[in-house]
Amino acid sequence: MESQERKFTVPGSAPDIYNPIPMGKLLAHHAERQGERECLVFEHKSYTWNELDRKANRLARYLQSQGVKKGDFVTIALRNGPRFFEAAFAALKLGATPNPVPYRLPAAEFTAVMGLVKPSFIFCDEAERAGNTPCIPEHFDLPESVPEDPLTACVPQSWKALTSGGSTGAPKVIVSHMPGEWDPNFPLLEIPVDSAVLIPGPLYHNAPYAMAMLSLMKGNSVVQMPKFDAEACLKLIEKYRIEWTTMVPTMLNRIWRLDDETKDRYSLDSLRCILHTAAACPPWLKRAYIDWLGGERIFELYGGTEDTGRTLIDGNEWLERPESVGRMQPGFNVRILDENGETLPAGEIGMIYLLPDSGFASTYHYLGAERDHIGEWETLGDMGHLDEDGYLYLADRRTDLIVSGGANIYPAEVESAIERHPEVICAVAIGLPDNDLGQRVHAIVQVREGTNTATLEDELRRFSADQIALYKTPRDYEFVTQKLRDEAGKVRRHALREERTGPTVNPA
Repeated sequence: MESQERKFTVPGSAPDIYNPIPMGKLLAHHAERQGERECLVFEHKSYTWNELDRKANRLARYLQSQGVKKGDFVTIALRNGPRFFEAAFAALKLGATPNPVPYRLPAAEFTAVMGLVKPSFIFCDEAERAGNTPCIPEHFDLPESVPEDPLTACVPQSWKALTSGGSTGAPKVIVSHMPGEWDPNFPLLEIPVDSAVLIPGPLYHNAPYAMAMLSLMKGNSVVQMPKFDAEACLKLIEKYRIEWTTMVPTMLNRIWRLDDETKDRYSLDSLRCILHTAAACPPWLKRAYIDWLGGERIFELYGGTEDTGRTLIDGNEWLERPESVGRMQPGFNVRILDENGETLPAGEIGMIYLLPDSGFASTYHYLGAERDHIGEWETLGDMGHLDEDGYLYLADRRTDLIVSGGANIYPAEVESAIERHPEVICAVAIGLPDNDLGQRVHAIVQVREGTNTATLEDELRRFSADQIALYKTPRDYEFVTQKLRDEAGKVRRHALREERTGPTVNPA
């Protein structure tokens, strides 16, 4: 493993307040306290702490019989569901590292990821994808002879390894340097203890996976949705008295677009925190939620799977500093650098560079990619600026920046303007080659079937021109009905560009 000279430390922790337990033992730890209380709810079926721990023990014993051992990777290419959690905890019990991947990953990309990870076991419904690696599908019934007795405590070197397409589209795997142990009482991102948490996103993405696992490790009952549905989400919050949930702006937008009668049908009085992540939240949508639920219940997190930096801001603080993602949390540092690596003053946009207190290369390593860094300072590819008080404001990723007629145009600003129109479900702005301007702004707009796009295009031209400078408004509009963002709110702009132009390099 790359760079193990520095020992990983949990940001903001200290020996006297951080007392970890092996993650493989945490199900049993909570089962001793609240054994028959439900710890997992999925599609109206619940699983108690005792039940989930026994199932994870049996699956771990089976994996062990198939050769899985400490230090291995176990790939989980499954839909959301109980077996996903069983598989993750089974791997942790053996000292192996769970490697969640999208179950619908294209065959070529799946093969590439497996070549990087070289797992010792794969959970996958398409056995031919696994090649010679031992594999079972989601609904595989273990032999009755497999015991459920506990395993000897074992701490994995890494507690998770998540995939990412990156800005170039080439797959990479981000292997956390946090070992497989956790203090269930350690405060993190407003996640409660012994309460109820809703996870509406796909578990193959970092935020839903990490938040679901950590929520269980903190003794919470986790309600997991098979896939996101706006009204169903509100129904679950009311039914299970959800205190905490994490969403992406796309989910927030879909809930907000429900009619008032539907939104008012459900009580959200138990909800203490909505943490939104993964993509920029349009300011109008953020204000709408603050007005609806109160700023003290709306939190925004900025960071990466690499865990080199992390900010947090609540809605009331955001109102004082609109569009900020907050200040760096304890344990992390940030600088804004220009193309020559010089530190920029407050207010000037540049590349965001991060450094954890534990030092360079201390929080993760890549499989299939190299770090982008200047000295010890590392960037995730995002651009932004700091204000005089250290609050961070995002612009866009360097690879997504549109340079038109010499002017820098940030896609998120264009998309935010278009998505305010009631007929628009989602919008993505990309830069396409232009002989005159270098690049022109091209808007891909998701609409409902049957929408009169000829009329809508004229409306959007006027609508966007009322909100952003004329040079930023799209030159072209393209209307589609298929989803532009995945279930976690992510969009692969490079793929959308290449579908329209062939492989290109977007100037920075």
